[in-house]
Order: sequence, then structure tokens, then C-alpha cells
Amino acid sequence: MSESTKRTEPSTKRVRLTPAQRRESILTAATEVFADTGYQRTKMSAVASRVGVSEPVVFQNFGTKAALYQAVLDRAVSHACAMLTEAVQDGQSVSELLTGFLEPDHMARFHSRGSLGFLFADAFTLTGEPELREAVRAAHQRFADTFAELVREGQREGTLRRDLEPQAAAWWLLSLLHARTFRAAFMPEQAEMEGQLVSMTLNTLTGR
Repeated sequence: MSESTKRTEPSTKRVRLTPAQRRESILTAATEVFADTGYQRTKMSAVASRVGVSEPVVFQNFGTKAALYQAVLDRAVSHACAMLTEAVQDGQSVSELLTGFLEPDHMARFHSRGSLGFLFADAFTLTGEPELREAVRAAHQRFADTFAELVREGQREGTLRRDLEPQAAAWWLLSLLHARTFRAAFMPEQAEMEGQLVSMTLNTLTGR
């Protein structure tokens, strides 16, 4: 949506967004752009164009490209972690949640360009950026903490092995997710092997 509402007739008045609404519109657009082109290749002008404002408006709201990216990453991680947690709170077992989440076709969609998975994978490559290092580290720790709590919940409900160390299991799952880009580039017969890796992971977690 641009700065003004769509015009249905010449007399339609412009609607001025509140500062909070303007900031949210920029974050939404920036999430789409960063998820499509990655941090390094994204230009602030592309974000401004997606929102329908001038480039200075984006800088006025966030200051720098790095600050905007940090806000996007924090928002995206909060959204992803909330979705995982809410699925269990709504009655889905942890083993069912992990089975669906790790399913190869879902992982392929999750990591495709334009998705949150692509955004998170891109963030992993930015640990060498001084302005982003701490934000990227914090984002991965939040993911690890969320997965660890899911493991604990799975242990309480009896669908995951009780002898698992939750934090170790969480970082194992994160490693499996991040290594998918590596596997896609080098692993032969990826579709078949991805299925086997998921089965091995789930069997280990559940003790089947």
C-alpha cells in the first residue's frame, strides 16, 4: 500500500498514516525485500519503492540499513517463534509439529527466495558484519530457546525422549536447518537424502 489510499474518484482524500503505521508499513515492505534479495544486495531505495515513499522517509524512521535489518530480523523471529509455540498451545503434539516442520517439501518452501527461511539463512551469513553480529547472534539464540522449550514440552507430553538435553537438541535442529543450503549445493539425490535425514532426526528425538 502506498502513502495514500487507492483513488476511486478524483475527490478521494489522502489518508495520513500515524508514525506507528508508517513504521509498520516500512517493516512489512523491508521484510519482503530482504527475504527476496538478501541484506547485501538490498538497496534502501527498493524498500522505499515497495512502500511508496521517498528514500529519506525510510532513513528518517530507521536511521540506517543495518538498523532496519535488525528490526526486520527481530520481528520475523518473533513471528516464527510465536507460530511454533502457538501450534503446541492449540493442541498439536511436539512430535507432530516437528514432523510437519521438517518435512522436506515444507523445508524447500521455507528456504525458497522470498520466504522467512531465506531471510534467516541470509542472516546466518552476516556474522562478520560488526553492526549486525549481535542481532544475528540474539536471533539464533531466541530460536534455540524456542526449540529447547518445545523439546521440554515434548518430554512432558511423552512424545520426545526424556533423556534428551533440550538445548543440545535445539542447536542440533538449528544446525539441520542451516545446513540445508549446503546440502542443496553439494548433496547428491537431495530429495531422497533429505527424507532420510528427517526420518533419522525424528527417530532419534522420539526414540522410535
